[in-house]
Amino acid sequence: MTTCNPYTHKFIHAKEIRYEHDKKKLIVDKTLPLPKKKKKMRVISVADMIEKYVKVQEPLRYKGSRQSPYGTVEFTPKVSLKKETLQTIEAREERNPTVETRPPKKMKISTKVLLPKLSTPQFGQYKVKRGDTLNKIAHQLHISAKEIAQINQLNSTHLLKIGQTLKIPMPQEKIDSYISGEYLVKQGDTLIGIAKAFDLDPKALTKFNHITSSTMIQAGKKIKLPLPHIIKALEKKEKEAKRRREMLAKKSKRVKMLRPTGKHKLRVTATAYTSHRKQTDKTPFVAAWNNRLRPGMRIIAVSRDLLSRYGMRNGTKVRIGGLPGYYVVRDKMNKRFRRRIDIYMGKNRRRALRWGRRSVVIYW
Repeated sequence: MTTCNPYTHKFIHAKEIRYEHDKKKLIVDKTLPLPKKKKKMRVISVADMIEKYVKVQEPLRYKGSRQSPYGTVEFTPKVSLKKETLQTIEAREERNPTVETRPPKKMKISTKVLLPKLSTPQFGQYKVKRGDTLNKIAHQLHISAKEIAQINQLNSTHLLKIGQTLKIPMPQEKIDSYISGEYLVKQGDTLIGIAKAFDLDPKALTKFNHITSSTMIQAGKKIKLPLPHIIKALEKKEKEAKRRREMLAKKSKRVKMLRPTGKHKLRVTATAYTSHRKQTDKTPFVAAWNNRLRPGMRIIAVSRDLLSRYGMRNGTKVRIGGLPGYYVVRDKMNKRFRRRIDIYMGKNRRRALRWGRRSVVIYW
C-alpha cells in the first residue's frame, strides 16, 4: 500500500497492480498541474526607460568641438623669405593646406557715454494739526510712517507738537491736494493721468465728480479726489445729518401721535387773526369776557353756535387737528358765523395771512 498525501482521502489507499512486460498499463500515471502563480508587476522608473525609449542627442554647446572639414591648421616656424623659392612654398602649401582667415573688423569705440540723469527728490512740508499722529499723516499722504520718521529723525515714541513742520518726500502741490482732497487741473492733464498720480480708480474719480470718462477737463478747474480720509469724513457728516433728521422725525411723530382728548369731535372752518386794529375791535388786546391777550398765547375765538349748541365755554381746552398742543377758548366771533373758529397769531400778520382758511377737526 502506498500513501499519497497531496490528494483527497479517496486516493489515500490504492491497490498495487503488477503488469507483465508484454501487457500495457490500463492506468496512465499523470501528475496534477501546478497552480498558476500570480503575475507580479514590476515598477519601472523613467530613468530605466531613457535608454530604450528616449533618443539622446548631442548637446549644442559641444557642437563647435567637431573636427573642421578644412583639417587642422599647423603653425610652421619662421622661415626667412630670402632663402625660400616659389617651388618650396607651393610644395609646403600642398602638404599643409591653410584656411584663409580675414582680420576682424575694427570697432569704433565712442568716447561719449550717456548716463541717466538722477532726479533729486522733491520735499514738501506738512504742518501738524490737533489730533495728528504719524500713522494718520502717513495714511492721508499714502506713504509709510517709517519713511516720515526716518527723514525727520523721529522715534516711534516721539510726540508730535501742534504747529510742528514735517518734511515729506513729495512735491508741495501733491501734499496740498492730499490734505484738501482737491486737485487743480493743469494744461495737458487727463482724468486717467490724475487718477494714476493719486493711486485712484478712474471710474471712481468720474463718479465722485459726477462726470463721464469722455468729459474734457479744462485747465484751472478743481477736481475732487475720492481719497479714503475724504470719503470717511463725508460719511461721518452724512451719518450726523441722518441722525438729526431721525430725531426731528421722532419729535414730530410724538406730536402727531398724541391722542385727541375729549368727548366731542367736530369739523369746522378755521381762520387766523392778529392784534392789529383792522382785524380786531378798538381794543386789540382785550377779548370777550374781558380776557387779556398777549402775543404767544394759544387762544382761539369761536362762533356763537359752538357756545350755545355744542357746549363750549370760556376757558374750554380745544385740540386742533394738524397743530401741536392745546388752544383755550378766550374770545367769541360775530353772530353771522356758524361752525367756525379763529386762531390768534399775536402780531405775526404774515403768518395769519399764510394760514388763510382751512377745514380742520377740533376735539374738546
